[in-house]
Amino acid sequence: MSLPRSTILAEPAWRPSSKAKLLWALENAIGVVVSVVVLGVWAVLDGDRRGWQVLAGLALAVLAVLAVVVIPLWRYAVHRWEVTDEAVYTRVGWLDQESRVAPISRVQTVDTERGPLERILGLATVTVTTASSAGAVKISALDLPVAEETVLRLTAIAAQHRGDAT
Repeated sequence: MSLPRSTILAEPAWRPSSKAKLLWALENAIGVVVSVVVLGVWAVLDGDRRGWQVLAGLALAVLAVLAVVVIPLWRYAVHRWEVTDEAVYTRVGWLDQESRVAPISRVQTVDTERGPLERILGLATVTVTTASSAGAVKISALDLPVAEETVLRLTAIAAQHRGDAT
């Protein structure tokens, strides 16, 4: 008996919106700005440790480039999603990647979330709550019309699978 060549699920077909890269960059940039402010306060309040402050500033600059440029591009390269008549498939992550399959028969609710940055960019996150201990499946950074169509489609498909979703 031979083992399967790969235990990774088939790659879901669709990417998030191309604006996902900007969303993730902006989310990470907020953390960078907070870190710059903290570093600035430290520099103002403690003039005796300029060497350490310069070193911290250089480290922050490298981390800022990673957080604002590299990580959003990497996440975009990895993130995929797909909805079929049988299941919702997702693959997410950048360093720690996760693939999930949520059978339609297990779907309990389908919700749309829009944080402030998502609203500004015209994006939404679709959350599919299932009868699973692994938690909800999230499809992040979809263009709002795509998210709305996905919710309608999932609702229609789930209605065809009349069960108790347990």
